[in-house]
Amino acid sequence: MNDARHFLPLARGALTLALGAVILAGCQKEAEKAPGAGAPAASGTSAAGAASAAGGAPVAVGVVTLETGRVGLATELPGRISAPVAAEVRPQVRGIIRSRDFAEGAMVRAGQVLYRIEPDAYRIALDSARAGVSRAQATLDAARLTAQRRADLLKVEGVSQQDVQDAQVALRQAEADLASARAVQASAELNLERTTVTAPISGRVDLSTVTPGTLVTADQTTALTTVRQLDPIQVDISQSSAELLRLRRDLASGRLQRVGADEAGVKLLLEDGSAYPRTGRLSVSGVSVNTATGAVTLRARFDNPEGTLMPGMYVRAVLETASVEQALVVPQQAVQRDARGQASVLVVGDDRKVERRQVGVGRSFGGGWIVSDGLKAGERVIVEGLQKVRPGDTVQPRPVELQAPASAASAASAPALPASGR
Repeated sequence: MNDARHFLPLARGALTLALGAVILAGCQKEAEKAPGAGAPAASGTSAAGAASAAGGAPVAVGVVTLETGRVGLATELPGRISAPVAAEVRPQVRGIIRSRDFAEGAMVRAGQVLYRIEPDAYRIALDSARAGVSRAQATLDAARLTAQRRADLLKVEGVSQQDVQDAQVALRQAEADLASARAVQASAELNLERTTVTAPISGRVDLSTVTPGTLVTADQTTALTTVRQLDPIQVDISQSSAELLRLRRDLASGRLQRVGADEAGVKLLLEDGSAYPRTGRLSVSGVSVNTATGAVTLRARFDNPEGTLMPGMYVRAVLETASVEQALVVPQQAVQRDARGQASVLVVGDDRKVERRQVGVGRSFGGGWIVSDGLKAGERVIVEGLQKVRPGDTVQPRPVELQAPASAASAASAPALPASGR
């Protein structure tokens, strides 16, 4: 009886273990039948690799097929607008301003009356000078008659030779006095004329520094106003000497082609960011470098019929300086860089395999980089889905249309980056 009581607990424990083993085996079989079951993907594998291991579809990526074409390189430089001709209006006689005969800020013509100075004193001086001329003319007439009579009397020995010579001297003196009197009259006429102050050039007149009743003098340092020519108008542009040297070197080596023989087109970006609708022409290039800024001054002319451009305004000048005839431009979003700054792109081959390609990039153009080496026309570079794939993966390429920036036609050139080999 004692042996039977010890055997029963042992038998119950063995039965419990057997039932547990049967249940565990059934659960494992159900798990093997479940769809998608299998070993987890190894750490670090890409989504495309996992899909390929399970027999799924390749990852779709957006690609752009590279094409060669002409690229115009432009440089965006700071500039300041100035008037090509500016004339300060100053008084040339002393007097009281009687009237101001123009509207400040208006357009005036050359010769148009701007100010009138009190003329009475100068009119009196002119009358006096005219009287002096009449007196000198009468003296001359008398001296001429005297000289003629004495010359006739000398023929009959009625006067001496000395009397004839004295009459000739008096005649020449009377002629000189008349010439002097006429010069005084001309000066008086000129001073009276200068009491009417006119515009020396055509253009837009500035604010007036004087009002009627103000005393002005011929030697004062303050101008009455200023007239500036605004159409056409000029823009002084500053370009660093280092950039100019690099551009000339690229042109000499043939990497870039010059745009135009003598002049280049210039576009303007105004202070509010808007583009000036008219294109100017670069007409003058400085021949010296500013020692304070290290820049060379370029000068461009623009038509300005509406008066939009005003002297003193700061602008950004977009100057197309050169072009690349057979350029490859890769979108900026396709370019990746490592810790050393090495540029690379992911290329999809004909077998739809992804390959990493090291490239050399130079100037920027619009939304892309001009590639100097590492790629050729017709190759497909990935621009969308870069984070989903890695070299060696099989992908499904999908063409992508990238919208060109509005300023691509006149994109500013960025400093050249070091070109790297493959």
